[in-house]
Amino acid sequence: MVIQTDRLTKHYGGGRGCHDITLTVGSGEAFGFLGPNGAGKSTFVKSLVGLIFPTSGKGTLFGAPIGSLEARRQIGYLPELYRYQEWLTGEEVLWLHARLCKLNKAYARKRINALLMDVGIGKRGRDRVKQYSKGMQQRLGLACALLHDPKLLFLDEPASALDPIGRYEVRNMLQQLRRAGKTIFLNSHLLEDVEMVCDRVALLNNGRILTQGSVRDVLQEKTRWTLRVGGMLPGDLDKLIETTALSITCPDPNPDAAGAVWIEVEVAEEEQLGWLNTVIVERGLTLYEVQRMKNRLDEWFMQTLSGLDQRGERE
Repeated sequence: MVIQTDRLTKHYGGGRGCHDITLTVGSGEAFGFLGPNGAGKSTFVKSLVGLIFPTSGKGTLFGAPIGSLEARRQIGYLPELYRYQEWLTGEEVLWLHARLCKLNKAYARKRINALLMDVGIGKRGRDRVKQYSKGMQQRLGLACALLHDPKLLFLDEPASALDPIGRYEVRNMLQQLRRAGKTIFLNSHLLEDVEMVCDRVALLNNGRILTQGSVRDVLQEKTRWTLRVGGMLPGDLDKLIETTALSITCPDPNPDAAGAVWIEVEVAEEEQLGWLNTVIVERGLTLYEVQRMKNRLDEWFMQTLSGLDQRGERE
């Protein structure tokens, strides 16, 4: 395993941090680490890259203890809060990082020129950082993380300051890195990007992992369906909900030319959908169409968090 943690915990005085986090990330995998603000995501990432020391538990990167020189040599890191010397040019920042990484000069020159183009600031490489927008500085940070061609990338909100075009470009770059065999640990609030890039995800809340699994599996925990039903009268929707105990909505109650409306339902098992279909027919309504709706990661995220009690635990 590239990343492996066993009950990794970091406590702060105020009680925030991360608690008993156990997870694994395999070679070539893109792993999305999700959660609301203050959930402990950045604390966990900082523990993995060796910027802070865990209170308890343990972890390894490529089999080496987290924080060790052997582990740190193999990672690239883009922090959430990036600060670069504003009196340097973009090229000079990368040359500074190249020297810190002890890169061969010829190799460093080739990498710097290529990365400036790859991250979209090739024409501004000789401008001083103080002239860069936040988005340009974030692109520069991504170039710094990639400079020494690491096997593992830790990216903490890599597209938070980018416009839609920049997000698209960074997303494409991450997909290319995946295809090249890089392992990516992605901490992001941009769930659409996570869904398109990542193989697996974990959801963190109050410092603890609520759930983790493949993107495909978590999106199939519950399925959503839309049904076109004819003959619906006032009160029929309430009767369907009462009889089936399912979450059913009717986004647009205005019937179409055939007198039908679309209703939406979320089910944990397809047998529940069959039961709803039976109830619809038994009430004398006409079932015209049944379509499966595509689940989205942002909806799963909100639904999972909305099902927590006041302590942040699953009800």
